[in-house]
Amino acid sequence: MKKVILVHGWGGSPENEWFPWLKKQLEEKGFKVDAPEMPDTFNPKIDKWVAKLNEIVGKPDKDTFLLGHSIGCQTVMRYLQSLEEETKIGGVIFVAGWFDLTDETWDEDYTPEKAKQWIETPIDFEKIKKHTDKFVDIASDDDPYVRLSDSELFKEKLGAKIIIEHNKGHICQESGVMELPSALNEILEMAK
Repeated sequence: MKKVILVHGWGGSPENEWFPWLKKQLEEKGFKVDAPEMPDTFNPKIDKWVAKLNEIVGKPDKDTFLLGHSIGCQTVMRYLQSLEEETKIGGVIFVAGWFDLTDETWDEDYTPEKAKQWIETPIDFEKIKKHTDKFVDIASDDDPYVRLSDSELFKEKLGAKIIIEHNKGHICQESGVMELPSALNEILEMAK
């Protein structure tokens, strides 16, 4: 059975954003969908988030598809680089993914100190690319936290297909985004 694992972002929840909508759409099309609550969402740590994703995925295979939102994209990349070289998955969707964050990000919950390990710990793109050649990055042209140039990095480093949404902010509930047809369409295309 084809399975999709949805990884929410920093301060997020599987009950927020467009996750419930996407989960329902995919389940109606026969996918098994997991959307775990990631540990300590307001103080995310790489090791804990990658361990949680590893636990939820179990044994990944070509029928496994991963979707991350925001810091969930970082989690997915760091999970993939930890896999055995011969492991292949079906594909990856990054939504509002980032390598760095704008100054507009920071407040009492979202601090540079909490983001530091995510920004400064290197990512091994060559290892990640060994697990699939299907990557899509969905970004918004008015995301206040993520520069559009980060999409170019997904393209350059992973060969990702880039989809630019218009006026969707950080592509989250706060931005009023409760459905994300582009993510659904890309998963269905990958899973053919």
